[in-house]
Amino acid sequence: MNIKEKISKIPGFKKSKSKIKKLTSTLLCFIIISILILSFKEYIANDKFDEVVDYLKNIDNTTNVINNITNTSKDIKVHFIDVGQADSILIQQGNNSMIIDGGNNADGSLVTKYIKNQGITKLDYVIGTHVHEDHIGGLDDVINTYEVDKILFPKQISTTNTFENFVMSVTNKGMKLYSPKVGEIFKLGEATFEIMAPNSTSYEDANEYSIVIKLTYGNNSFLLTGDAEAVSESQMIATGLDLNADVLKVSHHGSKSSTTQEFLNRVKPKYAVISVGKDNSYGHPNQLTMDRIKSAGIPVYRTDEQGTIIATSDGKNITFSFNAGVTE
Repeated sequence: MNIKEKISKIPGFKKSKSKIKKLTSTLLCFIIISILILSFKEYIANDKFDEVVDYLKNIDNTTNVINNITNTSKDIKVHFIDVGQADSILIQQGNNSMIIDGGNNADGSLVTKYIKNQGITKLDYVIGTHVHEDHIGGLDDVINTYEVDKILFPKQISTTNTFENFVMSVTNKGMKLYSPKVGEIFKLGEATFEIMAPNSTSYEDANEYSIVIKLTYGNNSFLLTGDAEAVSESQMIATGLDLNADVLKVSHHGSKSSTTQEFLNRVKPKYAVISVGKDNSYGHPNQLTMDRIKSAGIPVYRTDEQGTIIATSDGKNITFSFNAGVTE
């Protein structure tokens, strides 16, 4: 009996050999797919890359491999989606994601498609900042389309069809709206966000009910304000919470009733982002607000000038997908 025959008779040898072959095959598949994805991303236009990834996901036994490859970044990305005269912000950290607002009713399909194009199939949080259509209009589509862990909304109601559709989508999901408390902290992967407002349960202006969060990742932070106006801003200052942030999402599309000088002084942002529609009928952003921001020497990014804006942080530095726009 030769050596080869002796080895083949070792108990469990064939089973071990089969396992080794399977492991080798899986590893080889992983390497090939990794090379394909890196090659495609280098040479294929951005709008076609997602199609390639979707195609590869349909190949048997590759879905988990693709998902792991496409979501390995530990950076946090904050997408200020261009939804015209409305708000929608998608946040990604590793394999964790959340969305704040969903634009107008007509923006539902745009927002859901944008989320899909990032390779997201589940949202850890959905936040509706307040009842107005330009913030929750598209959220029913988002909730109907994706698996969602938690839905945050202030203690505020409305009789509009938009609000009813939003509530119906939550009910149909077997979920309930959760009204967070100021100071409450939530985890998103390696990032956290703290509730800064609303600080009351009764306001004359619906905008003042807006949920405001401070998102923190490493040494970087983002203050995302919904449509909070002067009353809510003064209350946030009075709480004594740390409002200082690197990036300020300028409230209410740059309205003159928001971003007071006192609030701006307290936040001390290095960058400002305004979600606003081009040539909108409201005159947003207001010149007085822009003057205050300009006087503080803060670079401004605007969706009406640059489209969707993506801010990326590694926990130390923040980069933007565009250069800052004008502050005139």
